[in-house]
Amino acid sequence: MRLNTGADMLIEVLKSKIGHATITQAELKYEGSITIDTDILKAVGIIPGEKVHVLNENTGSRLETYVIAGNPGSCVICLNGPSARLGFVGDRLIILSYAFMEVADARRLQPKIAYLDSGNKIKKS
Repeated sequence: MRLNTGADMLIEVLKSKIGHATITQAELKYEGSITIDTDILKAVGIIPGEKVHVLNENTGSRLETYVIAGNPGSCVICLNGPSARLGFVGDRLIILSYAFMEVADARRLQPKIAYLDSGNKIKKS
């Protein structure tokens, strides 16, 4: 069987990554999502409502949710609702978003990546 690699084929590829984010809050009494400082979102091109994968470096848990924009400059990373059960304040996270695109475009894509320090300030992007 031959794989279709034509222009009409879409693949899902990494678009954005926030590395080493530290959980600052966990709000169980909320419907769901992750709140992320707006400045961090802008740095990596993630928009409010976008689906993200959240990987907990401390526990190994992985979850899928959507983003809520936090106050700019707040350095907030907050797990909301049921996801609050998958991390503790101080745990480190990797937050990933993906995009569907044609193979030719995917080969040219340069994902936007920001690494955070322990206070959730961007130290490298």
